[in-house]
Amino acid sequence: MQVAAAVLSVIAQDEGLSESTKILSSIRGVATVTACAMLTEMPELGTISGKQAASLAGWVPMSRQSGTWQGREHIRGGRAVMRRSLYFPAVVATRFNPDMKVKYDQFVASGTCKKLAITAIMRKLLVMANSLLRDRRKWVDMRP
Repeated sequence: MQVAAAVLSVIAQDEGLSESTKILSSIRGVATVTACAMLTEMPELGTISGKQAASLAGWVPMSRQSGTWQGREHIRGGRAVMRRSLYFPAVVATRFNPDMKVKYDQFVASGTCKKLAITAIMRKLLVMANSLLRDRRKWVDMRP
């Protein structure tokens, strides 16, 4: 509790951090704690491209190939704390964020396993957060 209060007081004192936290918290599925974790773990958010953000977090698929042998792709490296901090927000987003729910349902309907679909939603949340911070605007639900 004391750590959370200290983090929130630091954010309240800095106008830029406060605005960034409000922008990130506007995304359905991302709460204040997750927004703080994102800003702490990736202070570059908003100044880099979406692909660079995904690469820094470790969500770029790595291929295992040798000659004609084709292995499965997997993710590794990057900032593991960022990946861990976005897992549950991605699960919440698949239920309450209409855009992410549609994308998740498309992944599952196409035969993608559910954990891999959640990982894709995690990446989409990070890329969305990066673009919202770059444009300095809040997320708006455009669906009726």
